[in-house]
Amino acid sequence: MLYTNRDLKKLIIPLVFEQLLAILVGMVDTVMIAGVGEAAVSGVSLVDTINILIINITAALATGGAVAAGHFLGQKDSEKASRSAWQLVLFSIWLSAAVTIIFLAFHRPLLKVIFGQVEPAVMESATVYLVITAISICPLAVYNSCAALFRAMNDSKTTMEIAIAMNLINLAGNAILIYGIKIGVAGAAIATTISRVVAAVIIMVLMFQPGRAISLGGQATWKMDFGLIKKILYIGIPNGLENSLFQLGKILLLSLISTFGTYAIAANAVCNTLASFNVLPGQAINLALLSVASMCIGAGDFKQARYYTKKLMIIAVSCTALISGLLFLFAPWVMKIYQLTPQTESLAVQVIRWHTVLAVIFWVPSFTLPNTLRAAGDVVWTMLIAIISMWSFRIGFAYFFSKNFDGGLMGVWIAMTIDWAFRALCYWLRYRGHKWEHSMGTTGS
Repeated sequence: MLYTNRDLKKLIIPLVFEQLLAILVGMVDTVMIAGVGEAAVSGVSLVDTINILIINITAALATGGAVAAGHFLGQKDSEKASRSAWQLVLFSIWLSAAVTIIFLAFHRPLLKVIFGQVEPAVMESATVYLVITAISICPLAVYNSCAALFRAMNDSKTTMEIAIAMNLINLAGNAILIYGIKIGVAGAAIATTISRVVAAVIIMVLMFQPGRAISLGGQATWKMDFGLIKKILYIGIPNGLENSLFQLGKILLLSLISTFGTYAIAANAVCNTLASFNVLPGQAINLALLSVASMCIGAGDFKQARYYTKKLMIIAVSCTALISGLLFLFAPWVMKIYQLTPQTESLAVQVIRWHTVLAVIFWVPSFTLPNTLRAAGDVVWTMLIAIISMWSFRIGFAYFFSKNFDGGLMGVWIAMTIDWAFRALCYWLRYRGHKWEHSMGTTGS
């Protein structure tokens, strides 16, 4: 067997802590920025929708690189794995540098086109935050690329430790620059930028250390290997398109939810946070499965790829069921933390209980299973299913329930789970067959 239970624990447990850290620090970050004022919060939240899009694109590119490197590691070819790793980093640098230049040169027109005529104070905050954080796009792309490569080497402990350091720097920077020096939004942006730069430098230094299964030592060159880049982009482009359209769809649903009233907006915000905790172990296992399946497939051992897919999905469902049970039972008490109005609290309890039940049944097959297909290079098919399902079922039914049945927020969340069910069915039918095993010539290259 390529992976023992101990190997899987070493890979998954740090990933769970990394995911948890991202959620908790994001919550604290928002609270700290809120101390500056409503215009600051609004400006930062607007730019964050752009930043999430950029993060999704860099993460998708990193996924492509990790799959390519994983295939070579499965073939016991560390040299090619290291070469493809450097090509991933190099391409990420060039692409992110181009995006940075565009943001710095055209930030005001971009903000006006995307967000229209917002209040001057909000636009000023958004401009300051965008310009400063644009500098961190390149370091972030490098960090995401290298973090994915560490996971391909089954080393998630290192990325967890760097993530802890990055977030501590960000929080300390926020405290000093927002509350100490009192430079508001600029302080929040500077803290974010510094934390990303430090994380990128640390992880790049580690990637150049000799003795690793993937090492950038001796690989550094400005010459692009378009054969390797094509392999990376074959996975990265469909994955990035899928993630981007998914984010766009979520923004569209937020605009629908905003028409239901303030209580629905508040309930949705709270439930989104709790839903993140609900599927947190699943998110970590998604990353682990991509690495595990890539190595199995690279070795041409689809039997083991299926074995580990089943095993990790069972773990993901079990963890989700445990958290779902706790959330279902204690939802009314958890809502007390947020000091919601009775109407908002009642709606939030109803929504999160719906989420906990359906997540156990449909979330894992709709979000974990397709990572094995992606690891095999079956990315176009998974992308098409995700996009069709998102826009037909999640968005289509959300508007249908809203217009015809006065479904409100509950209708939006019901539509989301219909989307899950359709994806789960499609991915399961695809996985049961063998076409995905022959995608992209995975047993060769």
